[in-house]
Amino acid sequence: MKIHELSPAFGSVKEAKRIGRGHGSGNGKTAGKGHKGQKARSGGGTRPGFEGGQMPLQRRVPKRGFNNIFAEEWAVINLSALEAFEDGAVVDAAVLSEKGIVKKAGLPIKVLAN
Repeated sequence: MKIHELSPAFGSVKEAKRIGRGHGSGNGKTAGKGHKGQKARSGGGTRPGFEGGQMPLQRRVPKRGFNNIFAEEWAVINLSALEAFEDGAVVDAAVLSEKGIVKKAGLPIKVLAN
């Protein structure tokens, strides 16, 4: 069997309904949209999340918290992570990044006393 010989299982793929193509298409007159109403109109329909005038879920659920767009990101390490170094060794961002203690290089480093 070759890739060009593959085809989907019979009945698993339906042809798209081509509406607005006249009476011969089987969807003449109202083009499969029924009679009148909001969804029959040009450009008709509701926006995503609209619940018929009921208060939408997005507005019903309580909102909490705050995302500070000015927050500084830090590379945080524990004091115990520095035990991997010899006494008197020079510890800087490059060495920490090289040892894999700090994942993101270039961020300011904060040492926690844990």
